[in-house]
Amino acid sequence: MGDSTNADNLEKRLIDFAVRVIKVAGKLPKTPVGKHIAGQLLRSGTSPAPNYAEARGAESSADFVHKLKISSQRTKRNKRLAQNGLPSGIDEDRTPHTTDR
Repeated sequence: MGDSTNADNLEKRLIDFAVRVIKVAGKLPKTPVGKHIAGQLLRSGTSPAPNYAEARGAESSADFVHKLKISSQRTKRNKRLAQNGLPSGIDEDRTPHTTDR
């Protein structure tokens, strides 16, 4: 569905993104909070690439759109995790920081 070069480029970028997510998750503290966030990051950050690859093999335009939406939702979830969980950090005593909003 669409230009193969652009599709291949996007798939490669999603794989590169998954690799970066894996590296970040591996650097989180091995505390209950760190493990929880790492697990969420790993699930949502590594799924867009295979979801997109599956979408590229869709049997119809509607199937492609549906599968692409799943990939997009996972990517957005990962962005929210990064914005809400990671920048606030985890301090030396391994408790999450809270931010005034």
